[in-house]
Amino acid sequence: MADPSPSAPSPPSATPRRPLRADAAKNVQALITAAKELFDERGLDVPIDEVARRAGVGNATLYRNFPSRADLIVAVYAEEVADLCVQAAALLLDTEPPAAGEALFTWLDSFVIHVATKRALALAGTEGSSERRTQMFDTWHAAMRNVATRLYERARDAGTVDPDIDVDELLALTSAAAIAGNGPEHARRLLRVMRYGFAGPATA
Repeated sequence: MADPSPSAPSPPSATPRRPLRADAAKNVQALITAAKELFDERGLDVPIDEVARRAGVGNATLYRNFPSRADLIVAVYAEEVADLCVQAAALLLDTEPPAAGEALFTWLDSFVIHVATKRALALAGTEGSSERRTQMFDTWHAAMRNVATRLYERARDAGTVDPDIDVDELLALTSAAAIAGNGPEHARRLLRVMRYGFAGPATA
C-alpha cells in the first residue's frame, strides 16, 4: 500500500557533506559555474582540466572536490535531480490505484529526458570499475533508485506493471533508451515503445 503522505527523498548535494571553509566553498562554486558554462558551450566531454583553468583554481582543488567526471556532472545538475525527486513525491500523493502506472511512466518520461540530455552521466554509471563512481554519483544513483522503487512498487501492487521486471531492470532499460535515442524526443519515443511493445495486432 502506498504511503499516504510521502516525502521527497533527499537529493544529492552540489557540494560535499562536510562543511567547507568560506574559501573552499567559493572554489567549489567557481568550479560548478565554470563546468556548467563549458558543458553548455562544448558538451559534457570537455576536458575537466579546462574547468579548473576557467574557474581559476588548481587541478588538485578540482580533483579533491570532484574525483570523477560523473561527480562534476551531478554537481552541475543537482538542482535538476532534486526536481525529479520532488516530482516523484508529488506523483506519490495520488493514491488512486489506476493512477499508479501513469505516475510511474510520467516520472520515467522525465527521467529519460534528464539522462538523454546528459549522456555522460548515464555512461559513467556503466563504464569501468565501481570505484570510479564516487560518493556524489552514488548519492545521485541512490536518490533516483529510491524514488523509482516507490513508484514501481505502487504500480506493481496495482497490477499496472509486469511483476517479473524489477526496478533495476526498469531503470536500465530507460537509461538504454536515453543513450540509444537520437535526442530527448527520440528517447521518449523509445520509452513508449518499451512500455507498449512493438508487436502489431495478431492476424488471423
